[in-house]
Amino acid sequence: MTISSSLNAGVAGLSANATRLATISDNISNSSTFGYKRAETDFHSMVIANSRGSYSAGGVRATTLRLIDQRGSLVATENSTDIAVRGRGMFPVTPESAVQVANGPTPMLLQTTGSFRPDSDGYLRSSSGLVLMGWPANADGTVPNFPRDSTVGLKPVRINANQFAGEPTTEMTLAVNLPATGTEAGSTSGNEPLSIEYFDNLGKSANLAVTFSPTVPATGSSNTWTMQIADSASGGAVIGEYTLTFSDATIGGGTLASVTTVSGGAYNAATGTFSVPADRGPIQITIGTIGSPQGITQLGDSFAPVNIAKNGTQVGSLTSVEIDQNGFFRASFDIGINRILYQIPLIDVPNVNGLEVRDQQSYRVTPESGSFFMWDAGDGPTGDIVSFAREESTTDVAGELTELIQTQRAYSSNAKVIQTVDEMLQETTNIKR
Repeated sequence: MTISSSLNAGVAGLSANATRLATISDNISNSSTFGYKRAETDFHSMVIANSRGSYSAGGVRATTLRLIDQRGSLVATENSTDIAVRGRGMFPVTPESAVQVANGPTPMLLQTTGSFRPDSDGYLRSSSGLVLMGWPANADGTVPNFPRDSTVGLKPVRINANQFAGEPTTEMTLAVNLPATGTEAGSTSGNEPLSIEYFDNLGKSANLAVTFSPTVPATGSSNTWTMQIADSASGGAVIGEYTLTFSDATIGGGTLASVTTVSGGAYNAATGTFSVPADRGPIQITIGTIGSPQGITQLGDSFAPVNIAKNGTQVGSLTSVEIDQNGFFRASFDIGINRILYQIPLIDVPNVNGLEVRDQQSYRVTPESGSFFMWDAGDGPTGDIVSFAREESTTDVAGELTELIQTQRAYSSNAKVIQTVDEMLQETTNIKR
């Protein structure tokens, strides 16, 4: 029995070392594969119950483990959608075939690095056929509060090279100085016109024609102006009229003393704003609070638009895309604006090495890995996302070659055991002769 167990142990040793040789060859062959996680083989002894005075060899078992929690070094690239995770966490991807079928929710796989480029349909796809996934943003660039423990909300990232974007004008600031001599008795300076361009919700250009008309008294100075606002998109109709009265006190002279609403949105004294109903949506206009020198004033003898500021832009074309360190997928346009299209979350599980290994350096959540949770990149236990970068293989070729020599020696030794057992059995057979 002892001789037979020695033979079995030798065979088990050959099998175990063959398994180790397979992991080493896999590691070496993927030493240049971006995102590859090296595999490791461990040996475990098998103990068989022994009777007194005899020993039976149990042999050895081999188990393999993919070291997914190991991270390779990052290398720079020239593609803005080459991304790698720096630290803990993985980003979601899905097979291209599932996107094309579009039959319900797409399966979620995980990766630590990937090189993505738009395909013919605009999906960001890697050369291995995996599509990047993220949470789509609203039209204003905000990302809704999607569930963090479910794939609900995740969509394949898709961009359109012919995409256009523009921002409507919703806010405007008027800092204008009106001539104090304009409201004195006998003044003939007349109205002060001001034209301000804005952009509607379709990206079209329109103008607000603002006219300041002085109230000229018979004697003295009224310090009062009438401000009318007309919208060119509404055929020149007046959409707001306000009576402005300025202080003539020693301290704070020339600042607004009161604002009376004739038509349009009511003046808010706390914020110094009012809203006018432009043709394609309301525009909030800031003229300054009562007593503030930062808005409309009445000083000196000249009309001067001190500061005219507004938001909104005309329609522009997409020029480039980039993923920032917090996972926000931003698109830049030739009119100088950028807009968030998606947010790429980072997914973490309790046991990273318990993930199921798939092709193309991708992984799937399993009961052994534990349930997943989606974090904002840079938040919680996760790291951040680095664009223009790829993660190198975790294989150390020098270390693998050293293990290869050790495995070869161990394999030869086990083969020698089998050879020795064979010679002993031969000798036992020869005893009968």
